[in-house]
Amino acid sequence: MPDTSSTEAGNRQVPPLPRPGLAASNSGVRLRPALGVWLRDLIVSLAISAFIIVFIYQPVKVEGTSMMPSLADQERIFVNKFVYRLEPISRGDVVVFRYPRDPSKSYIKRVIGVAGDRIRIDGGQVYVNGVALDEDYVPPAYADSRSYPETVVPPQCYLVLGDHRSMSNDSRDFGPVNQSYIYGKAVFGYWPMDKLGRVR
Repeated sequence: MPDTSSTEAGNRQVPPLPRPGLAASNSGVRLRPALGVWLRDLIVSLAISAFIIVFIYQPVKVEGTSMMPSLADQERIFVNKFVYRLEPISRGDVVVFRYPRDPSKSYIKRVIGVAGDRIRIDGGQVYVNGVALDEDYVPPAYADSRSYPETVVPPQCYLVLGDHRSMSNDSRDFGPVNQSYIYGKAVFGYWPMDKLGRVR
């Protein structure tokens, strides 16, 4: 009797049945390269993130109310640590620096005067080189009436003030800040979500 298990109409060959364990073996071969690619991508991503955090952007938590309403207590922001290698520190920049009286602490304030500027404060009104400074970032509720005698900002130094003038320990108390103490510019707020955006 002819063997009919290997033939069909038209003499087509019937494919052999797969051997047990063959499919599992092939899937294992496919999984290993996929896992290697995933691990490689993860390591590269972590390395790039570490480079950005260490050399360019650093996440910082604001502590205190001296920069309200621009920056609130416990707000999270990114500080650009590289930008001042490319451009000078300017009036209006919100900078992070080591506190001159205790370099283990960091402060965040706004630059009001740069080297060579003549700064005075008369009843809360700031004058830069004899011109009244328009400070729309200081609402009336956050202003105060303190005065500060005219001073010339020394070379490589900056005069900094908090936006919440009545609650800020700043250059009115500890004087101008040397450039070597300033290590970053506040650029972007990311938490809470309603404060998401560029720091102004």
